[in-house]
Amino acid sequence: MITRFRAEHLGSLLRPPELLAARSARAAGQITVEDLRAQEDRAILAAIEKQRAIGLDIFSDGEMRRGSWLTDMADAVDGFVSDKVTLDWKGPGGGAEGSTAQVAGARLRKVRKLTAHELPLLKRAAGGPFKITLPAPSNFVLASYKPGVTDKFYPTHADLLRDLVDIVRDEVRWLVSEGVRYIQLDAPYYSHYLDPKQRDRMRAAGVNPSKELASAIAGDNATLKEVPRGKVTVALHICRGNSRSRWYSEGGYEAIAEELFPRLDVDAFLLEFDSDRAGGFEPLRLIPRGKTVVLGLVTTKEAKLESQDDLRRRIDEAARFVPLENLALSPQCGFASVAAGNLLSIDDQWRKLELVVETARKVWGQP
Repeated sequence: MITRFRAEHLGSLLRPPELLAARSARAAGQITVEDLRAQEDRAILAAIEKQRAIGLDIFSDGEMRRGSWLTDMADAVDGFVSDKVTLDWKGPGGGAEGSTAQVAGARLRKVRKLTAHELPLLKRAAGGPFKITLPAPSNFVLASYKPGVTDKFYPTHADLLRDLVDIVRDEVRWLVSEGVRYIQLDAPYYSHYLDPKQRDRMRAAGVNPSKELASAIAGDNATLKEVPRGKVTVALHICRGNSRSRWYSEGGYEAIAEELFPRLDVDAFLLEFDSDRAGGFEPLRLIPRGKTVVLGLVTTKEAKLESQDDLRRRIDEAARFVPLENLALSPQCGFASVAAGNLLSIDDQWRKLELVVETARKVWGQP
């Protein structure tokens, strides 16, 4: 039976200044890898203890060992090159900037587990339910496929996706064998298919967005086909981009809901609903019966604290489309999808997570 965690968070947490300094020092060759790992360990243990203290239902390591939410793919897999697909970021300091994903510039070959350096400490220290986050294979079809580079080795998106599925499926299989009971696939690039401007860009490049969406769903499903359901919770997170409080896509879920929600074989959807650019709750009517929707109502993009009354009102609105017992609450995304983090303080972060816990307890009671 799948456990629902009413007070959730998406995984990444703001890095303490000393960890950011250690990361910079390591990049400059001033400290050893072991020195950096020790600093990461301290930050992770402190973050777990704080999550426990405020009463979160499930823990993460804050993604403290990552440069960004998906950089471990290139770190663990040969075949990526130092080239970037450009994204048009909106919000503070927005503009054209490369994705943190690297471009596939050769045949991909996995050389180590993506999360082998993360799991041992989390297993040992969590003392309760924890999640491991992985980038969904579907992200890299858009984030890492660059014409003139990638197509020399992968003639089509589908060719690249097949190898990505094998890589992430191997990781999922290993995590299950190691006793991990909550695996979250992060898939913000699904938001390209709901944004009218992004869809127009795909068409201009000779890509059919509807066919690409169907292929992405099939690939992510293939990644999960060996997961023992009922023993392991599988969740998928969709947002509209999250880097230094910026975003890159806009639009409600309606454009993808009919294809995505019934067909994607996950137990829970963690969905962004913190701003007008996310649209309304109406697409949730297409969520299959029994699946969990984690409502991302608390923003990680700014420090202002939401009103608990407003959060409860919005949960009630969502319950018109999904039964209240199938809902949960979280921030809309992580606080530090990239290591530099969003534009708020660590104290702001914990206040927001405390609000998530307090609101969840009032709506659903104790876990």
